[in-house]
Amino acid sequence: MTVTPSAKTSPAATASVSPDDVLKHDRPTEKFLCPINANAFIEFLEFRIRDVDTNQVMFEVKRPSYEIDWNARDLSGSDELRTINYTFPAAFLKYKAVGTTLVFAVCPAGISNFRMIERHYFKGKLMKSFDFTFGFCIPGSVNTWESVYTMPPLDPKQIEEMIESPDQTLSDSFYFVDDTLIMHNKASYRYAT
Repeated sequence: MTVTPSAKTSPAATASVSPDDVLKHDRPTEKFLCPINANAFIEFLEFRIRDVDTNQVMFEVKRPSYEIDWNARDLSGSDELRTINYTFPAAFLKYKAVGTTLVFAVCPAGISNFRMIERHYFKGKLMKSFDFTFGFCIPGSVNTWESVYTMPPLDPKQIEEMIESPDQTLSDSFYFVDDTLIMHNKASYRYAT
């Protein structure tokens, strides 16, 4: 049997949450906007965060293998599996640009119109929004997606407040296939001196 998911027919995908809906969020969501099993389309294999100017890697995680059995994927689990708590050096807040590299596998059916919207907040207030589109992904392929984030300028008072307020910097990352929400991840950020 071959898995051939479609964003329009996947029972767990959340058509009621559109990209326009998440772009209206001016504060972090209180809960996840789709079930963890909505993602029958992609599997993350590697993720890296780096300072664009120095190329210094600040965070990196890799799977031991790229092999995926799409028919036997475990799409269960708790919300802890889609929440990450970052700790970065305080200098991170002064970076001009941050690059992220995401390596991901695509289901055997392929996907079109793959889009990620990321919303970043501090103390419940929207600080920056990013919107990236990957487009069509070849069936069964492994892809590398590099995104460069221009960081918002922060004055010394804001930087100090963010350092002194651990876990008050939050983000919501929304992933869509054909404008259907298939994945929602959350992150919190700490900045160590």
